[in-house]
Order: sequence, then C-alpha cells, then structure tokens
Amino acid sequence: MPVTYMQMVATAMAAVPGISPEEVYRRMQHEPGLLLIDVREAEDIATQGMLAGSINIALGRLPLRADQEIPPTLRDPRLQDRTRPIVTLCEVGYNAARGAKLLRDMGFTSVQYLEGGIEAWIAAGLPLTQPQ
Repeated sequence: MPVTYMQMVATAMAAVPGISPEEVYRRMQHEPGLLLIDVREAEDIATQGMLAGSINIALGRLPLRADQEIPPTLRDPRLQDRTRPIVTLCEVGYNAARGAKLLRDMGFTSVQYLEGGIEAWIAAGLPLTQPQ
C-alpha cells in the first residue's frame, strides 16, 4: 500500500523524540560533542540562515554520509560514532524527523529532531548565523 509524505513524517515523529528549540539551545551551550545536522538543501539554508555550529548534510545524502560500510572518502567522519548525541533540523521539523529516524534505523542511539524546525527556533527568538 502506498504511503504519503505526511504518513512518513508521522511514523518518524512517533519513532524518534523531538526536542524544543530552547532545550537545543541549552544543550549547545553545555554539550560540546552535540552534533547538529541541518538536513535542508543548501539553497534553503542560504535564505534563512542556520544554527551556529551546525553542519549541512541534505536529507538525500544523509544515509551515504552516515554509512560505515562504504569507502571512507564517501563518509562523513563526524558520523562515525553512533553513540554521539545528534539533533537533526530543517525548516519546520518534518524532514528533520525523517532524518533522525533514518539515523536511528542505521544504528545511531542518541538522535532527536528539532520540533518545529528553524521556524520554531526563530519564533523563540534564538540566534541564527549565515552559512559560510
């Protein structure tokens, strides 16, 4: 039976815990090992900005970059520790939840997604930076 995008989002949100913008901001201040992965496309980041210290790995590239069984030149070295705390984010949280579930399915044990995405971050009055 076919599955819709929103059904995939609901499944992901049920499988992986979300985290509020305020809690992510607090963790950014106190957890130097926290990895923030922005799963948006680069052109989307350019229009809104990004969280300081976050990295951009588009959702479509995430499984490749996180795979530990492909040649090392294709992997992202920051994703080789499957116990590292990770928060995924996107514009409104839907693709972030899908990215977090994907990582969880790949064996990552400490993954959450930013509830409400960048829009909720902005609404909370938290700072953004422009991409380099």
